[in-house]
Amino acid sequence: MVAYLLFILGFLLLIKGADFLVQGASSMARRMQISELAIGLTVVAFGTSLPELFVNIISSAQGNIAIALGNVLGSNIANILLILGISSVIYPLAVSKGTVWKEIPFSLLAVLLVGVMANDRWLDQADVSVLSRIDGIVFLSFFLIFLIYTASIAQTLPGIVDHIPRREFSRVKSIAWIVIGLAGLTLGGKWIVDGAVHFAEQVGISQSIIGLTIVAVGTSLPELATSMMAARKKNIDIAVGNIVGSNIFNVFFILGVSAGIKPLPLQAGLNFDIAVATLAAALLFFFMFTGKKHVLDRWEGILFILLYIGYSIYSIMRL
Repeated sequence: MVAYLLFILGFLLLIKGADFLVQGASSMARRMQISELAIGLTVVAFGTSLPELFVNIISSAQGNIAIALGNVLGSNIANILLILGISSVIYPLAVSKGTVWKEIPFSLLAVLLVGVMANDRWLDQADVSVLSRIDGIVFLSFFLIFLIYTASIAQTLPGIVDHIPRREFSRVKSIAWIVIGLAGLTLGGKWIVDGAVHFAEQVGISQSIIGLTIVAVGTSLPELATSMMAARKKNIDIAVGNIVGSNIFNVFFILGVSAGIKPLPLQAGLNFDIAVATLAAALLFFFMFTGKKHVLDRWEGILFILLYIGYSIYSIMRL
């Protein structure tokens, strides 16, 4: 019972920890006279993916590698099918030309690379399929390319500065918030991983299924809040850009770091989830050319939600 209570509290700590860290780091960066644009591209842009990052770091460090890979795949699926689905139902999401032709294809490339790199057994007749440390370095290299590209177009990106916390604290308070945020992320991440492992052992299911479902949706809550708020305020390109950027970050940075800490073997059945993540990204790109051009319409959002419900039911049946 205590393990389950800590599991739930872990999500609260994780989300509040990310918020504290972003607030403190943004304030400190502003006091150091770092530009608003640079803060938006780094601290704030990474903020919504901090829960996934810390859960994966702790999972990899503890050897619970099935949760690490499942968390990233599950988060990417939930981000598109669930979060963009809900956001587009609130208000149809118009998408900029750059996002359609560059960021969305880049996010599709990311999940395709996971499928290729994680299937050594089929491609190279290797004994096991694993995301190795070399694969992690390749992912991090792609992430560096993405950062350089993002920085090069930063002046034309709408809304980046709008999402920076406006409060500026003293240097001591800024540092305190950063420390509290890191502590919350670390402790919350540990409680979530420990609770997920305990639940998997008690119920007799694989850790990867827990990572794909409960953990993935829980760590995607910041993206859900950000995108829904953006849709309600009709900052619609932010709603899509936040999700696509998070999916790229999840694969290239979080999986890159996780594989660097400890190689991630491909668990049985995860190829199906890789296929679903690939389908979701491909559908998002395809829907940019159906109905209104470069718009995710309400009916497409409803279809995304229905697909996610179907995927969730199938995942439960796999338990």
